[in-house]
Amino acid sequence: MTTQAAVSGHPIEHSGPNYIAVFIYLSILTAVELGVYAMGLPQVAKVGLLVALAWAKAVLVAMYFMHLAMEKRALAIIAIIPVILVTFLCFMLLPDLTTRMWTHYDHPRPVTNPAEMGANPVAPPPPQTPNPNNQAIPQL
Repeated sequence: MTTQAAVSGHPIEHSGPNYIAVFIYLSILTAVELGVYAMGLPQVAKVGLLVALAWAKAVLVAMYFMHLAMEKRALAIIAIIPVILVTFLCFMLLPDLTTRMWTHYDHPRPVTNPAEMGANPVAPPPPQTPNPNNQAIPQL
């Protein structure tokens, strides 16, 4: 490449992405993720921030390392459809997940199986009948 620039007298234009800059941005986002994890934030805020940061990192990787930023619009549309579907499915599950996440009451279920209650599942020994003569009962 340097010989081509020397022959023509014009500098070579580099039209690709700056991978070092993208790597630095990804490193900064990872450091921010570690900071969010180390902070004493509430669980919901921590999860929300970590998901947002992971989303930003995924977009950077898809746009530059998978070259979606330099592709035609049709390929971008093909790549965005699964994102829309996953987002839709997550919002469909959100009502069920939030009721489970915010419930602090443990809902006990009635136990009907004696083995689950900690009882011995074998039959109890037969009751002993008193011996009127106080004689030893022979063992078989």
